[in-house]
Amino acid sequence: MSPTAGHPADRRTVLAEAAWPEPGDGAPPPVPGYVHSSFPPLVAAVAERCLTRAYGRRPALDGERTAIVLVSAAGDRASAAHVRATVAGGGRPGPLFFFQSVPNSVAGHVAARWGLGGPVVCLAPTGDPRAEGTAEAELLLHDGDADRALLVLIEQAPDDGGARDAGGQPGTRAVAVLLGGGDAP
Repeated sequence: MSPTAGHPADRRTVLAEAAWPEPGDGAPPPVPGYVHSSFPPLVAAVAERCLTRAYGRRPALDGERTAIVLVSAAGDRASAAHVRATVAGGGRPGPLFFFQSVPNSVAGHVAARWGLGGPVVCLAPTGDPRAEGTAEAELLLHDGDADRALLVLIEQAPDDGGARDAGGQPGTRAVAVLLGGGDAP
């Protein structure tokens, strides 16, 4: 891909890109320690796919200065709905929900698996998610906080229980883009 391929906001070199789902994908594999929701497994799966395309295998040999920028307007809808319903019904949510309700927990999981030592930033965009996430990634690169940035964009479908789009694909989707290089803005 060229440095500006995919979206006009990408001014850095796109080193790798992945989506979930891609043809042939089913549900993303479960992530140990995360329950009930497709949000953490989807973030982990799309990041894994993107980083594998860039590095081949774990750990990333030059990952110590790779940032993660996780972008989601609504966050983990399924976990939030479960906690809300449990509390409204007089129950107590399980302790894993307190851990996984923070989106940077799954970003930290990805960083640990791949040996990424850069900053982790989570954004709830108010405009174009990719443009806002790319702008944050570019700021981290420009300021010298990182040499590369893994941008993960995810929106969970309102009904995470197997929702499908008109083409029969899961309604929850994610994209991961590894950015690096290029001239400072």
